Amino acid sequence: MHINGVFRRRALGFLLAPLALGAAALATVLPIRAASAMALILVDADSGKVLRSENATYPWYPASTTKLMTLYMTLNAIRDQRITPDTLFTVSPNAGEQAPTKMGFPVGTQVTVDNAIKMMMVKSANDMAVVLAEGVGGSVETFAAQMTETAHRLGMTESNFVNPNGLPDDGQIVSARDLAILARALIREFPQYNSYWHVPAIKYGRRVVRNYNPLLGRYAGADGMKTGFICSSGFNLVATATRDNRQLIAVVLGAPTSAARAQKAAEMLESGFARRPFAWLLPAFGNVNALTPIEAAPPDLKDDMCGPHRKRHALEAAMADSADPDAGDGSDGAGADTNGQNSNLVTALRAPAPKNLLSEPGPVTPVVVYTGPTRTAEQIAALAALPAYEPSKKKGKHKGAKTAEAKQTEGKPEAKKETKKDGKAIVKPAQRKPSSGKTTDRTTTAQ
Repeated sequence: MHINGVFRRRALGFLLAPLALGAAALATVLPIRAASAMALILVDADSGKVLRSENATYPWYPASTTKLMTLYMTLNAIRDQRITPDTLFTVSPNAGEQAPTKMGFPVGTQVTVDNAIKMMMVKSANDMAVVLAEGVGGSVETFAAQMTETAHRLGMTESNFVNPNGLPDDGQIVSARDLAILARALIREFPQYNSYWHVPAIKYGRRVVRNYNPLLGRYAGADGMKTGFICSSGFNLVATATRDNRQLIAVVLGAPTSAARAQKAAEMLESGFARRPFAWLLPAFGNVNALTPIEAAPPDLKDDMCGPHRKRHALEAAMADSADPDAGDGSDGAGADTNGQNSNLVTALRAPAPKNLLSEPGPVTPVVVYTGPTRTAEQIAALAALPAYEPSKKKGKHKGAKTAEAKQTEGKPEAKKETKKDGKAIVKPAQRKPSSGKTTDRTTTAQ
């Protein structure tokens, strides 16, 4: 019986494995359907082994996950001793003019590299990303060229950068594979700075801003990294987690809501940590650097995310998600595989996603940030002792909370809408024209 059982399992493997591999290969050449587009990858941080890959090499708009590349460039400059965490950079007029989300410091304000990084990573401050870019590279254009060159050196062959913060531009392109490579490079090259990508919250003056990454403090072992959203990309997330000395990297691009991207990332991480009895039947993807890039245009999800049929609802959901990552559009697709081109066989072999992977948000101890030169431990302790408050979390959902700018530009597709942590919608006309003739009215938030 034992011999027969082994034979049957091997025979089943010979029959099913080619089908799974064929389905995976087919998914790499068929175009992504905008209405259900998602790109996913799960990678072992130590070995680089790909545990799951769906549309992982499709070009994609990165949104604020761009800031991981800005972080890498800044840490590289520190390693090369061109700057230090205490180096002071100055807010330029260009930095001050960036669309929200941002810190909004007056032009001429000085910020240390350390504080600028924390503000960029936690609040996803677009102005701080420009401050770092100009301080490290001299100008946004020079820094962006260096970002692209460095990305290609790392093996991120599909990536191209034109700005350091991910604000909408047709030339700003990555892939899920490339972001996994970048996350792995940060983990392996800068372990001494890993706190930068899992700061739970920052405190500036009396105000506390929580990290937009909904997994931190809510998913067991979560320790990074960055979220992003513009209308054309959908909700993006690069998430890392460590259990039993094993660290995994999950990348989700194109989720329909913040809640969906969090649940999908948690489900992927959970499946990676779990030992599944039929894992040997799943296709082998090899090393993340070995995945073959796809020649295609990035899918544009603008109509699905922020089109006339959903625009107001999507923006309100984004506001709600800023305060409550479980908020969303009520879709039951958060834990499901929304890519219709994946094999039913492969999907069936995967363990079903647990229902409640994220715990309720708990109290956090914010890290103090400030402007000006590095302060003493006593001065920082005094800032930490100031009574703290978190902005109202439901203000953005209240009909009467619209700003005058929002009322004036509501329904105008050429306006960019940003969501701040306090729920207020900030509207600013688009400033950059696309290089390829496409429109760039892709709403961006700091999520």
